Amino acid sequence: MRPKYLFAAALAATALASPAPAARSETAVLAGGCFWGMEAVFEHVQGVSNVVSGYAGGDAKSANYRDVSAERTGHAEAVRITYDPSRIGYNDLLAIYFSVAHDPTQVNRQGPDTGPSYRSAIFPQDARQKAIAAEVIARLKKQGVKVATKIESGTFYPAEAYHQDYARKNPNDRYIVINDAPKVKQLKAKYPARFKG
Repeated sequence: MRPKYLFAAALAATALASPAPAARSETAVLAGGCFWGMEAVFEHVQGVSNVVSGYAGGDAKSANYRDVSAERTGHAEAVRITYDPSRIGYNDLLAIYFSVAHDPTQVNRQGPDTGPSYRSAIFPQDARQKAIAAEVIARLKKQGVKVATKIESGTFYPAEAYHQDYARKNPNDRYIVINDAPKVKQLKAKYPARFKG
């Protein structure tokens, strides 16, 4: 059994009691391997209105696929998730991130993809998100999960247009079939109340 399947029990205790913010829209920036799969998962989450593939952790000049793929920019492939906090909390997004969207025990890799641009990293958008992310990681580690995920800072830059909605537009692509479609199926199985078709 892969370690990530054990995360659900550890994450059950991370539902931090805090009132939903008054805002109807917030953003989260998460990195966990190829952004195609991360985008595909979060596009199917109730309360999420938009997911954009991009780069985080480097500068604007090098925020392009050619340079990021060369592994010299400091960027991670990431997604920017826009969500309604009255419908889904940030801690719930992190539960999906840690248990379905990627394997946070991997260092600088996910599946067939290797290098720092495929690292597991959370880019909090405010102090509250940073505190929640730190609490979730601490609880997972306390449960014995060897979490490689780091909390980082940096601006998010959208990726090139051809990367956006890649899994939805290319469902028969071999990479998507092997690596990303199973994540969406797992989301539906593990979180049926959170899944949108």
